[in-house]
Amino acid sequence: MATVDTIRNGLIDKILSIKDKDFLVALDKLIASSSCESEMIELTKEQKAILEMSEQDITNGELISQEAMEKRNIEWLNAI
Repeated sequence: MATVDTIRNGLIDKILSIKDKDFLVALDKLIASSSCESEMIELTKEQKAILEMSEQDITNGELISQEAMEKRNIEWLNAI
């Protein structure tokens, strides 16, 4: 698996070879819009409550596999 530095350096090499100004401007906008990692997102009370309920389900072992869920959904759809 490539390291972050390897990926970054590969991208830099590719960017250095681009001559299309419009493409570079679009790429710059894309990178600028995605660099909001430090921005904190405040969750609502409802979102926090749902996450807490999910944690309780995990703690209590109240889980269902993806395969079982898909089977249940198919059975439900066929019953309609």
